Amino acid sequence: MDIPVLLIFLLTTVTLVTSGSVRLVDGGSRCAGRVEVLHRGQWGTVCDDYWDMRDAAVVCRELGCGEAIDAPRRARFGSGSGPIWVEYANCAGSESSLKNCRSYDWGRQRCNHDEDAGAVCAEVRLVGRSHCSGRVEVLHGESWVTVCDADFNQQGAEVVCRELGCGSPVEVLGAAAFGRGKGQVWSEELQCRGNESQIHFCPKSSSLKHNCSHDNDVGLVCADSVRLVDGGHRCAGRVEVFYNRTWRSVCGNNWDIRDAAVVCRELGCGEAVFKNVQFGPRSAWMDHVNCSGSESSVKHCRSAGWVEQICNRLAGVICSGVRLVGRSRCSGRVEVLHGESWVTVCDADFDQQGAEVVCRELGCGSPVEVLGAAAFGRGEGQVWSEELQCRGNESQIHFCPKSSSLKHNCSHDNDVGLACSESVRLVDGGSRCAGRVEVLHKGQWGTVCDDNWDMIDAAVVCRELGCGEAVGALSGAYFGSGSGPIWMDNVECRESESILKNCKSAGWGKHNCNHPKDAGVICSRVRLVGGSHCSGRVEVLHGESWVTVCDADFNQQDGEVVCRDLGCGSLVEVLGAAAFGRGEGQVWSEELQCRGNESQIHFCPKSSSLKHNCSHDNDVGLACSGDKRRLVGGPHACSGRVEKLHRNSWLPVCDADFNQQDAEVVCSWELGCGSPVEVLGAAAFGRAEGQMWSEELQCRGNESHMYLCQTSPSLKPNCSHNKDVGLRCSGHTQARLMNGSDSCSGRVELQYLSEWGTVCDVSWDMRAASVLCAQLKCGSSVAVLGSDWFGEGSGRIWADVFDCQGNETHLLKCPISSWSRTACSHKQDAGVICSGSSLASHEGGVRLSGGMECEVEVFFRQDWRRVLLDSWSESEVSVVCRQLGCGSVLNISSSSSSSPEHSYMCVSGFNCSGSEAHLRNCSSSQAVNCSSTEQIYITCSGTSNTVHSSIRLVGSGGDCAGRLEVFHSGSWGTVSDELWDIEDAQVVCRQLQCGVALSAPVPVPARFGSGTGPIWLNEVECEGNEASLWNCRYQLCGEDECGHKDDVGVVCSEYKEIRLTEGCEGNLEVFYNGTWGNVCVNGMTDETAKLICRELNCGRTGSESWSKARVESAPNWLDNVKCRKHDSTLWHCPSSSWGENRCDNRNEVACITSSENGNTLDLTNWLCDSSPHERPCSS
Repeated sequence: MDIPVLLIFLLTTVTLVTSGSVRLVDGGSRCAGRVEVLHRGQWGTVCDDYWDMRDAAVVCRELGCGEAIDAPRRARFGSGSGPIWVEYANCAGSESSLKNCRSYDWGRQRCNHDEDAGAVCAEVRLVGRSHCSGRVEVLHGESWVTVCDADFNQQGAEVVCRELGCGSPVEVLGAAAFGRGKGQVWSEELQCRGNESQIHFCPKSSSLKHNCSHDNDVGLVCADSVRLVDGGHRCAGRVEVFYNRTWRSVCGNNWDIRDAAVVCRELGCGEAVFKNVQFGPRSAWMDHVNCSGSESSVKHCRSAGWVEQICNRLAGVICSGVRLVGRSRCSGRVEVLHGESWVTVCDADFDQQGAEVVCRELGCGSPVEVLGAAAFGRGEGQVWSEELQCRGNESQIHFCPKSSSLKHNCSHDNDVGLACSESVRLVDGGSRCAGRVEVLHKGQWGTVCDDNWDMIDAAVVCRELGCGEAVGALSGAYFGSGSGPIWMDNVECRESESILKNCKSAGWGKHNCNHPKDAGVICSRVRLVGGSHCSGRVEVLHGESWVTVCDADFNQQDGEVVCRDLGCGSLVEVLGAAAFGRGEGQVWSEELQCRGNESQIHFCPKSSSLKHNCSHDNDVGLACSGDKRRLVGGPHACSGRVEKLHRNSWLPVCDADFNQQDAEVVCSWELGCGSPVEVLGAAAFGRAEGQMWSEELQCRGNESHMYLCQTSPSLKPNCSHNKDVGLRCSGHTQARLMNGSDSCSGRVELQYLSEWGTVCDVSWDMRAASVLCAQLKCGSSVAVLGSDWFGEGSGRIWADVFDCQGNETHLLKCPISSWSRTACSHKQDAGVICSGSSLASHEGGVRLSGGMECEVEVFFRQDWRRVLLDSWSESEVSVVCRQLGCGSVLNISSSSSSSPEHSYMCVSGFNCSGSEAHLRNCSSSQAVNCSSTEQIYITCSGTSNTVHSSIRLVGSGGDCAGRLEVFHSGSWGTVSDELWDIEDAQVVCRQLQCGVALSAPVPVPARFGSGTGPIWLNEVECEGNEASLWNCRYQLCGEDECGHKDDVGVVCSEYKEIRLTEGCEGNLEVFYNGTWGNVCVNGMTDETAKLICRELNCGRTGSESWSKARVESAPNWLDNVKCRKHDSTLWHCPSSSWGENRCDNRNEVACITSSENGNTLDLTNWLCDSSPHERPCSS
């Protein structure tokens, strides 16, 4: 939903207007200021890392604020507050919104607000000739208005030229010299002094020229910000730019045809036909210019910066003073640049020699045909009043002699057209828009090798030929082997190229190919406009023009062929009544009569249409199934690698081409998978094979169908499968509790799409249970239980790990940090009892109230009662932790009643063995008065552990390594090492859901400590495939038969530790899968650093920075670690899956410094506790 727009038209007031997701603040107008973006309902700033004119141009375009004229950094408009949403905008410059740029890691804050980026947009523009010459238009509110020539003077001109970076004014022209504008004429008079930096700062007063019309629109010629000199005319020569009031050259290093094209466009000089490098030395302003080709000014291109320097290689350009309009770059109506305007040429003033020169100048081979009588349509504006008298050997039309034309009655009905032989052609494909690719070089046609040939290259060929969209990039001489030279190999086009010859290649005639590898192309003579490649308004190439189709002339069979022709799968829907907007130009006068099995629309029979009253209100639209996407490689259909259906193949999508808005549409609308949880780059769900998808989705996020999203060609031609994007959607659409006594108790089941499944108890905790109870309107969670309560489910087991805080209203709103890496069976199905269930009020129900240390309350005789310490041991507390699904006992303490006069009752007398699943299974209890007695407080480990509660590993600080202890006859005891081997250890690790056994150390390492109490088991013999240690053969130790020096220890692959490499500071390293590895700094905040310091007893606060890996070969175990205030250990913090990272060991490893250093010992060789509670490190 758009943010309301507030406009306050007071010169002294700072205004703030938003386009919905971006705004400029504190800059004095709505078109200048600090850049702020709206994300997740909150405004935040943009970091100035690599911020440049391309990024600013996108902001200005999104705000409707004209051209960008500055991209200030270092918080020029003051420091913002709140989140820094974007670190590196990375715009190409052609995007319609800042959110469509290839931004990295929204919310990743390695910046501070002293680095907030800004933008200054021009609130004035010149329309009609070039960036620096044209009709003056001023941004007034949300609209561009023209200015009356009587209200504009030399001082106003000075300000306009200065604001646009166009030097000084050359001439102010009245009487609509650059054509009549549209819309309003401004009703105010500018009263500039001439020294203002922007038109916005000029005083204004009401104009007295009430009869001003567009016939009085004022125009302005500035001195330009770029010019071409020493080339014989204004459209050829050495490039010079105007900066700091001085004209200087541009260095020729890396200067290419894309850079030249921007210069020609800026000067209104047509196409760049040649880029050259001249030799100096000369003083220059710019070096290493790198234009994408879409910029409006060379000043907006990336470069080494504005620094005066001496260059020996200088950039030069030759622009074409002629163009062909109507079919393709090499066929169309002849138009010549005359002064500042393009004019048509009379067919009586143009001959074969003129045609030779035009085709040569455009690099289009030789002339095929000169066509009179407006064969390519009637032009607009002037018809040239001179006759060309070319000899035929000139290199440019500019050098041809001219004389006054004697054909004074020439009109646009006599506009001459020309078909050249093109510089590229498609042969042996059945039409001019399909076949083997051949290019013309040195007067000879030759082929193109298929090495690296892809859809981007094919698209350039189709565009050059005016043949619509590319639907096939074919290799292996699909259209037969050619003959003659192989001119091009390893072609690498960008989407912005207009001709194949401008694409990078190995060089003319350089190749390692033969003709069986000739490249081919299929272009489509139909296209879909207004949606995406596979959905939109149907337009057909008719002759040389694109025409729309009447909805009454189009049926299901026609739709099938169009979808097939475009490689878009099958037909989904035919949409009439201009569903994708009204087209322009002609409505087709023929009716398609496809049978439905044709491969291209070109092969369908046609007949004259009888619907003579069809208009653009009847333009037909179409949606094909090719807009389908799927998620693969994840735990279920709502998580996985994003793949797009294209020509019956599924192609992965580049992570730089996919953002949060695209994810919204894919999850919610296309897959019915709820809302997006996380967009994951760097092949998080594995690398695909084959081709990558070559388009970029540009969804707004509110589209009801995927095919309503805009698309644009991807600018990432070097995307590899290492960048396959993945997506996690919330997935489940419904939840329920099954097999309980009522709807508020039972086994947890979630529905993904149409499939119901259970939840693994390893992935489930009390917070998630509380959210589910609230979602089901069942109150809060009273207990998390195992399958022994509500039975085993069937079907799928969903492995999502819900990282709820507990106060969410729906599971959809909980982050999903990862999925469980341990195998689950229905024996681990999670169950829940909510407070709204009748079970919650049954005798023996328990609850914990308080924080980390919780007071125990038991439901006894229809009331909740506290528990007296004197009758409770670790056995009773073990049952409580198990009953609540809270793991094992960590601590028992007591507290005297604060009010000795308490008259309410406590409970006492429970007698448990420790192995019971519920207090009600223990011997009976009795109610006693609480007065002046101690009540019990307990702390459980917080890990749902119902399955493996009869064994444990202790002494390491984690659950997955340590001295093995088993619970037997009401107490914990150790296991003797006699006959113990790795198969026995494997069973222990499997039972504890700790992965696989890495070792079975015997005797127990000193770090685990010797056991105390009974030694229960001896001579354990497992096969290695048992589900529980109790399923193995074993002997009970007799009295005095075993000693604690023989205690068994186990280390499993899921055992995890943390350390800082230099005591309480240094690189953060984690021990996992038997190896110490790095933690990457990506996404990390001070909240994570504080938790690490607390967990290692290194103080309460800390800070994070980046560092180099200590051991270069060490794995990067964790990335995107984002701890929250309620997390008590690193292992509770959301992060990427183990080993999944986008991390450079040279500069992106996390380094932590504890600022309250309470421990000067070197912790490198110490093992510190990584449980939810901070305990001292032990040697």
